[in-house]
Amino acid sequence: MRRPLLLILAAMLVCFGAATSAHQVNLSTARLALTTDRAVTVEIALKGSDLDRLAGTKVYDAKEDTVDSAAVAAATPSILAYVNAHLAVTATGGATCPAGDAAIVADGDGVLFRNTYSCADVAGDVIYRSTVLTEQDPTARQVVLVAQDGREAQALLDAANTTITLSAAAPSLASTMRRYLLTGVEHIFLGYDHIAFLVAVVLWARRLVPVIKIVTAFTVAHSITLSLSALDVVAVPSRIVEPAIAASIVFVAVENFFSRDIDRRWRVTFVFGLIHGFGFAGALREIGLPPNAVVPALAAFNIGVEIGQVAVVAIVLPVLRLFDRVTTVDRAKPVRAGRLVYAISSAISLLGGYWLLIRVFEA
Repeated sequence: MRRPLLLILAAMLVCFGAATSAHQVNLSTARLALTTDRAVTVEIALKGSDLDRLAGTKVYDAKEDTVDSAAVAAATPSILAYVNAHLAVTATGGATCPAGDAAIVADGDGVLFRNTYSCADVAGDVIYRSTVLTEQDPTARQVVLVAQDGREAQALLDAANTTITLSAAAPSLASTMRRYLLTGVEHIFLGYDHIAFLVAVVLWARRLVPVIKIVTAFTVAHSITLSLSALDVVAVPSRIVEPAIAASIVFVAVENFFSRDIDRRWRVTFVFGLIHGFGFAGALREIGLPPNAVVPALAAFNIGVEIGQVAVVAIVLPVLRLFDRVTTVDRAKPVRAGRLVYAISSAISLLGGYWLLIRVFEA
């Protein structure tokens, strides 16, 4: 019995411990402006830490959480080489729009790239292509704000979707909703703290009805605060939200040592779901909502989060029931082994405590 428990404990630590920053989002932003004379101005903002990791520079000071202006100036050739290799402004037929003189500017904890491309002499629609971050990191995203014809629209690029046609119509509603749906699903699977919470809260569950109550309570709660925060109705600083999420993980994990009452746990889950909703909103705020489709994008992201959490629970419960059968003498009447729950709860509580300390001192 001890060997399976040790394997489970090790697996939990490896899976969760690999991501000490549970809300880390590999993100760049871009602003594009197409003028009537077909000149395209491009401004891309990159985190200094991402540049160091992907372009081989050394501009970011982790202790100060800023980039060094002198280091940026010295690394300008390397930065330009990286950005120019992953950025193109062309016409539909493939002709390249000539670029002007690029500028690299230090900006807080990041770096700004600015340049203008002249597309007056090329025919067809103007196409912006970017694989900045996404070519080497499939989980990365680029939020693009497009200004043209007196209007502004927002798009989201990723490893599978790398181009924007500037002189065409704005992205369709279906396309926008699909992207935000997938982003919501990904946030659950990349948000290891949310996974840890969901696993801890269902460890004693052996019947479906209590699980449905728990998932429903969590969904209703996080939907409320996610919507209120994303629409700027209620604002709670991340320095409060992130430690509170970590504390909720510790609470439900430790509670497993003192209570097996799964029927009433939906109440605790609802309360903590309100807190997790603010965390989801923080991730959504990093990406932004398209001005022309705020409500559909918000709904799609929320549905994506729900799909992700249901998938997590759907994976965890069968695994637990399998261990019930393996570890029970009378397999006709399997029971949940206390040592299994205590081992997993210990791992989760330690991890949650680590996140709590990190987030409190980083706040």
